[in-house]
Amino acid sequence: MLVLAGIVVLHLTAIILLLVATIDNAWWFTDSVATDVWGRWELAGSAWHYTNLKEDYDKEYLQVVQAGAVLACIFSILGLFVFVAQLFTLSKGQRFTFSGALMLISCLCVMIAASIYTDIFHKQEQGWFGHSFILAWISFVLTFILGVIYVVLRKKSE
Repeated sequence: MLVLAGIVVLHLTAIILLLVATIDNAWWFTDSVATDVWGRWELAGSAWHYTNLKEDYDKEYLQVVQAGAVLACIFSILGLFVFVAQLFTLSKGQRFTFSGALMLISCLCVMIAASIYTDIFHKQEQGWFGHSFILAWISFVLTFILGVIYVVLRKKSE
């Protein structure tokens, strides 16, 4: 029972980190700009103003990053619901393979999104990656660990 609670807590943590990484505007920072995968905040005087992303961003790559982040959230949430459903429907000795597959797909999506963002965007700019970018990579590790746990895990009792 303690293992089950730990897995659910780890899964909820991964979902929260994925959602924060996708929604929050902190993928890239400079002294006067905060950028995420959806928009750009610029400091003018003492107030932050929302603007669209720069036109020189390659739209196709940006859409891949956006889609990867959103799909990672969706597959991770689906993985939790499938895991809970499998707790009640799997017979003794079977593995949580479908839950593991969903988590590994989520892992792949967030890895693709963060990798493309790392390689394509902000190469010529001086700045630093923000906490949302770091959370995306941490959630990559968590979703991978969860995917492996689900594939290996067997249901012990009815």
